Amino acid sequence: MSTAQDRIRDDLNRLAVEEAERPYVRIAGVEALQRLLPVAQRCTGQSRIVGRFLLGLYNGSAFPFSLTDLRGLDSALWDDCLAVLRLDRRPEQEVHQYIENGDEIWSHLKRAWG
Repeated sequence: MSTAQDRIRDDLNRLAVEEAERPYVRIAGVEALQRLLPVAQRCTGQSRIVGRFLLGLYNGSAFPFSLTDLRGLDSALWDDCLAVLRLDRRPEQEVHQYIENGDEIWSHLKRAWG
């Protein structure tokens, strides 16, 4: 039976591991975001899903996204969405700020998929 001290120690260890992994999560997430953006800027079924996903991260209240829509993506895009979601889990900045001209790009996404 674990004690409260054991649970606290486990939580602190988990946080330390997450913090150590953070640079790798950031790199993988930004690289995935750079692959997803061109898809979101096209006009296909997968583009709509990726565009709506990115808008949902940007502002989930204004652009709600159903996670079941991710089922419509191929495996590589699905993996990239998860990498970006992992990046945005503990955001250092807004998702659009990782990209040059992010405000302009997200304005386009809002018009296309909002």
